[in-house]
Amino acid sequence: MNGPALILIVEDNEANRLLAGAVLEREGYRVEMAGNAQEALDMLAIGSPDLILMDVQMPGMDGLTLTRRLKSNTRTADIPVVALTALAMTGDRELTLEAGCSGYISKPINTRTFAAEVARFLSSV
Repeated sequence: MNGPALILIVEDNEANRLLAGAVLEREGYRVEMAGNAQEALDMLAIGSPDLILMDVQMPGMDGLTLTRRLKSNTRTADIPVVALTALAMTGDRELTLEAGCSGYISKPINTRTFAAEVARFLSSV
């Protein structure tokens, strides 16, 4: 990895997207943002981030469906995907892992610990 890691945030809620982006940029990461699955696919067609933070519940194509699609494509299969989810029911963690996510971060994000959680996923790449 050359320079700061590039993180793609895929999140339909603008406030959540901007907050996550601001926290990561403050820590020195490069950040790109997509408001839905199609925007993410368009961005991934022209570049590859070091990590994708994926909202699970989005209108249209949800985050787990998009993750499965990315993991089935040889060009994007190796990009780690971390689910951003407010889901806290028993079995939700397993659903994210089965879809191909490396793990998950619960929402709402904790601005004091979020960057460290992201760094943990980047260091395991």
